[in-house]
Amino acid sequence: MIKLIIMLLIAGALAYCGATVKLGKRTFFGHVAAIWKTDEVQDMKEGFKEKAGPAVDKVSRGVKKGIEEATKDDKGSAGSGSQAPAPAHP
Repeated sequence: MIKLIIMLLIAGALAYCGATVKLGKRTFFGHVAAIWKTDEVQDMKEGFKEKAGPAVDKVSRGVKKGIEEATKDDKGSAGSGSQAPAPAHP
């Protein structure tokens, strides 16, 4: 528990410093945002979308089908043998 609290304090301190301490003209997060807006990074993002897009679509369709299967009603399962047999009466 103490280790978790220490890690959260360190993460909070790094986030605070990254947002407030100037490194030249910008903060750390300001530099990251400026880099993210460059043409090179935009080209890289488009390349990732082109290459990984079909795989992401396939995985998301599979997840949707899995959710549909897991949440559908079991209306037709009475004769499937999945229920325990009724006790015999003498």
